[in-house]
Formats: sequence, structure tokens, C-alpha cells
Amino acid sequence: MYRTHTSGELRISHVGQEVSLSGWVQHRRDFGGMTFIDLRDRYGITQLSFNEELNADLNEKARKLGREFVIQVKGEVIERSNKNENIPTGDIEIKVNELNILNASKVPPFTIEEETDGGEELRLKYRYLDLRRKPVQEKIVLRHLLNKTVRNYLDAQGFIDVETPYLIKSTPEGARDFVVPSRLNDGEFYALPQSPQTFKQLLMVSGLDKYYQIVKCFRDEDFRADRQPEFTQIDCEMSFVERKDVLNTFEGLIRKVFMEVKGIDLGEIPVLSYDEAMRRFGSDKPDMRFGMEFNDISDVAQGKGFGVFDSAESVIAINVSGGNSFTRKELDGFTDYVKRPQIGAKGLIYCRINEDGTFKSSVDKFFNQDDLKQWATQSHAQPGDILFVLSGDTAAVRKQMNELRLHLGNLLGLRKRDEFRGVWVVDFPLLEQDEESGRWHAMHHPFTSPVLSDRELMKTDPGAVKANAYDLAINGMEVGGGSIRIHDRELQQEMFDLLGFTAEEAQAQFGFLMNAFEYGAPPHGGIAFGLDRLAAILAGTESIRDVIAFPKNNMGRDLMIDAPSPLNEEQKKELGL
Repeated sequence: MYRTHTSGELRISHVGQEVSLSGWVQHRRDFGGMTFIDLRDRYGITQLSFNEELNADLNEKARKLGREFVIQVKGEVIERSNKNENIPTGDIEIKVNELNILNASKVPPFTIEEETDGGEELRLKYRYLDLRRKPVQEKIVLRHLLNKTVRNYLDAQGFIDVETPYLIKSTPEGARDFVVPSRLNDGEFYALPQSPQTFKQLLMVSGLDKYYQIVKCFRDEDFRADRQPEFTQIDCEMSFVERKDVLNTFEGLIRKVFMEVKGIDLGEIPVLSYDEAMRRFGSDKPDMRFGMEFNDISDVAQGKGFGVFDSAESVIAINVSGGNSFTRKELDGFTDYVKRPQIGAKGLIYCRINEDGTFKSSVDKFFNQDDLKQWATQSHAQPGDILFVLSGDTAAVRKQMNELRLHLGNLLGLRKRDEFRGVWVVDFPLLEQDEESGRWHAMHHPFTSPVLSDRELMKTDPGAVKANAYDLAINGMEVGGGSIRIHDRELQQEMFDLLGFTAEEAQAQFGFLMNAFEYGAPPHGGIAFGLDRLAAILAGTESIRDVIAFPKNNMGRDLMIDAPSPLNEEQKKELGL
């Protein structure tokens, strides 16, 4: 028996017991006739003691142990004379009477401790060593608990876990596919799924009623901190449901996850329309942890002879509580921030609300005290606050102000990592138009149903049609999205027509789904959550790489196994490449 206990479970109540432990050498400390070893496994750390007076050979053997040696020890649990309150096992140690070296170790390329000296690229190359560190292991364990909670909740709700294929057909919609050549079908290729979307709809046609799958998906796209070429979805679909049924079911799931994984009651999640979210926050995934909502002051700011405002479609202000304390240097910094190419504003107007009720703005030449008072009143500003104002085309200025709002939220400590706020955003536009080609594209995907009251607008004003779609954002990050689906062939064909598919193209790409709709497809809808993204939020990290056991780097490479890599000539010949 390699171990009777783990390195995290022994306590003062175990004193006097003979035990066996196995694990890795974290530290070795030599004090002349005494040697102390910190033994680590994923459950914790236990101190081992060796006494030269009791067993000189054993003590000498312990002094030759290096970091990350794998060892087994046997000995007696005794009370520590110098206790360590920082670890759960800090009241005891093991007086070792037998030491077995199970495997030696080279010197690791970085320190395997909570704080390490290894950079990300090095740690990805030796990911199996990085995974030994407690903070990394905790994130993997958190992900496990997230998985477990999701499965338990959906099982209790009557959902069935069904696997769908990984080798499917490539389609031109959405991001680029990863493709797989078929050796047995010369010149033909499979695609790896970006989503099980059509399969889960076919499962509803089949009558399975409630489906879920924790599934790998693949997208050949540029990478950021919250993206990977392969990622994991909690994919779900339900039959005979309306939007409120889906939202109720999966709000229950998310609240259960936060309670089980973090011990946090997320509370009731508010619902905003897309139009309201854009008007109040300039984002379809607003961070609800703080206010600083938008105020359209166009009616009181325009017509005063200030051309920047008078020529704008919208003039938008945000009120920063207590912001009158900002220095001129800080104000210049905010101006430089919004003028960055990534944001694109031409400048930033401010208006201080002084403690005596007077106002001082950067455009006093054009606006008197009464004018500025109207700005303050409309923006709910109080003495000691400051207003920041941007103007321009409505869509552009909302996007710019959203970036400034989030930047201020970070600077002022309003986006707390241990605070969580969710929001449902509904009634997105069904379609968006490419400015150059004039072609319509599905804002979500081509199987999303329009709000039924807008169906006639598909023929006359496609841009005004609302989708029966919904996204869930937590702390300003989208974690899930879905929709009520189209379930009859006529409407699906109408949607394909709007998207510019010919009848032949629609049949070639999605004929299997269109045909299925002719055999009694039920009304259905669903949602998919990004499991990696949700795990990252729960773990309080910005990068999903931190919650994936073996992630790719920001170029999509696996540095540990050196992939992707070339095929040899024989393989390419077999595949017709």
C-alpha cells in the first residue's frame, strides 16, 4: 500500500498512528542532525522529520532528496513543536522510520509553488509540471465541480445526455471550420463541429424532448484570452417551450452552479431588451456590477453653437460619482484613452460639478451655467461628481462610451472579482447587413426564429425584425446564448432566401434539416453556455487557458506536444494531399 492517508488529511487527532504517505518533495530543510521535508500531493502538504540520532542512514538518505522526487514514507504522526497555522496539517508531522524513493526528478525548469518564476510559454511547454501547482489544480477541481453540478441539475430536470458526431459536413456560415480529409473518399473532407446546432434540433424532431451535452467544439479563428481553437459548450435543447421556459430553466442552472461552486446566491437575473441594453450601457453584454449608465443629453446640449455637438446624431454623458477629484493630468489621460485607434473618439468633454453648486466644463466658451445645470440634472449628477461627454453617430458613440465606462470601472475598483451580477439580454436584431455587399447575415445563426409578430417585416423591412433570441452575460462577459428555433420548412426557406442562399444551395447544405421539418417538428428552443468562460469567471481569472488542463497558446499551438505539425509524405499521399 503506497499510502494510508493523503498529505492533506492528517490532524492532531491522528497523533500516535502509524501511517504511509506518498507524494512529491516540495522543500527540503537541513538543520545539522535534523532534516525536514515538505511532502506534497494534490490534497495538501505534510511535514516529514528525520533525526540523525535515531537513524543516521535514513537522515542521510533524506538529505539527498531533490525537488519533485517521488517518495513513499512510513512513520508515526507526532505533534509539531513549531506549528504552522498556514496549512491544515500544520499541527502535526511524520516521524519517518522508512523512506522509499519511487522516482527521481530532474531539476524542474521553474519553481512548482503557488507563486512561480516560470513564464506562460515555459509553463505551457511543461504543462504537466504546472498542473502540480496548487492554484492551477484548484481551477481544474473547480471545473470538475462545475461539470458535476451541471450534470446533476439537468438530470434532475429530465434532460438526456446524447453524444453527437464530431466528423460532420462543412458549411459556409459562421467562423472558419477545421477540416479533416477522408482517406476513403478521395478529395472529400469532414469538418469538425463549431456547434452541435443542427443535430440537437434533429433530436427534438426525434422526440427526445430534453437534450444536453458537455461537448467539444472547434473554430478556426484568431485567438484572444477568452478563445481557444477547441472549446467546451454546455449544449442544451428543449421541445414545446417558449422563451420564458428556457430562461427559467437555465437561470435555475446558473444560480445552482454559483451556489454549489462558490456558495453565492446570484439572485434573480434581470432581463433587458437589446435596445435597452445598448441605450443604457452601449453593450449587449453590460457589466451590471456598477452604474454609470448613459444619459442622452442631445436635447439640452445641441443648438448652442458648439458644432461638435450640433452635427452629432447623439450626445451621451456618463456621471462619475466623486469624479470631481480627478486631476487635470488624469482627465488628459482619459482623453488620450478614448482617442486610441481601438476606440476612435476624436475627443472627450468633461463637466465638473463643484461642491458650491457651480459648474466648470472644458467647453465653457459655448455653454453657460444654466446650460451645464441642465446637463447635470439630466444625468442625475450631484456636487463632487463629474460628467464625461462624447458625441457622434449613435452606434459609434455608444461603443466608445462603453469602453470608457469599463475603463473607469476598473480604475475605480467597481468591477470586483468577488462580486457577480448577471443579465439576460433579449430581442436582438435577427439580421445585420454588410455595408459593402448589402447582404444580410444572421446575427446569431440561420436557425433562429424571428419574433412571430415581426414575421411580415422579413419581406418589407428585414433590418427591423427582432430575433426570439437571448444571451446571458455575467460581469460583462457573455457566458451563454440561444434562441427559439425555426421549426417549419416554409419559414426556414424564407430565412435562407433572406441570407442569399439559392434553393439549390439551401438544399445542398441543410436539406437534411429542411426535410426533417416536414415530419412533424415540434416547437423547440435551446441555449449553449461556454463552459471554459463560465469556469474562468468562477475562478476569477481573465484567461480561459487557466481553466483548461492542456490549452493552446495565443497562436493556437500546443507547445507541450508541438502541435500542429507537418504530415510525412506517405500520410499526405494516402490522403490525396
